[in-house]
Amino acid sequence: MTSIKKTKIAVLGGDGIGPEVTKQAIKVMDAVAERFGRYFEYCFADVGAAAIERTGDPLPDATLQACLNADAILFGAIGDPKYDNDPTAKVRPEQGLLRLRKELGLYANIRPVTTYERLLHLSPLRAERVKGVDMVIYRELTGGIYFGEKGTAADGRQAFDTCTYHVEEIERIARLAFEQALLRRRKVTLVDKANVMETSRLWRRTVQELAAGYPGVELDFMFVDNAAMQLIQNPRQFDVILTSNMFGDILSDEASVLAGSLGLLPSASIGLHTSLFEPIHGSYPQAAGQDIANPMAAILSAAMLVESLGMPEAATAIRLVVQHILEKGIGTPELQPSIVYGCSQIGDLAAHLVAEPEEEILVREDKLQQKVSTII
Repeated sequence: MTSIKKTKIAVLGGDGIGPEVTKQAIKVMDAVAERFGRYFEYCFADVGAAAIERTGDPLPDATLQACLNADAILFGAIGDPKYDNDPTAKVRPEQGLLRLRKELGLYANIRPVTTYERLLHLSPLRAERVKGVDMVIYRELTGGIYFGEKGTAADGRQAFDTCTYHVEEIERIARLAFEQALLRRRKVTLVDKANVMETSRLWRRTVQELAAGYPGVELDFMFVDNAAMQLIQNPRQFDVILTSNMFGDILSDEASVLAGSLGLLPSASIGLHTSLFEPIHGSYPQAAGQDIANPMAAILSAAMLVESLGMPEAATAIRLVVQHILEKGIGTPELQPSIVYGCSQIGDLAAHLVAEPEEEILVREDKLQQKVSTII
């Protein structure tokens, strides 16, 4: 009898709709385990406002230890109006995520952005402009201006933030971007501000040198202000975008609106110790407990998670199911679908289709495989 491989997954549902959408992703992962012969052992832990309420700490030691012991982390969302609306609060939910990134060494944030034919009308851009968009943004996550030396003068009239990068920080995320490009359309766009910033010039030199080892990948460069415009004017031109922390923060949020709903976009943060997978949306506390939250981004984050564990076929199966559901006009209310499903119904349907794929999904697999690329 063949033994089933066991994988430890830390599950941090967090706040608001986080636990609800994460629950649906777990349903799908259980279906993956059933179909592909894997065993996921879940360790549930508190983070964010939920953790503050129970322990006074947005990232309790037990939660951090669970993450360090895990093969991967499935994350929901954090944030609560109780803290958002209180400028005097000394402990905030977001502090937990920032500390988690630091402790785990989550140095690369990966955000795929894909548009779906049935949902093009939801995008703020014209359908013909966003049709066929399929890009992934690699954002450096632990360096740059957010982590450099900073301060304010004693009189409060002057402040500074220092942007610092080391070659090693640039090389490790650039390698990920080039490896990804080999699995996609073989194009990397480095976004920087090399005309005025010394750190951007270091990025250009380092990435150019690294590119020599990837002769099959086209490398081009774009200043960040132009990139911001090009994401609106011609988003289809991008394949893999590589950029620094602050530029990636801004551009990935700009690109996220192309698909028409934040509830459709997953992300991964690759770390030195383990990696974290989460939907890009916030905690949306107004919808918590109403079974109306869109779990697609969480489910697609699960696809990225299983892919990182060496299960590309399982990841493809999940993405096929998501596309199938959307093509059938099924979705949560904010997608304005023909058939409205609740959050839990979407999870149940997706899990069923992953465990027992229908013929009409399988016959389209070769066609979709050409579009869906390996993220990690």
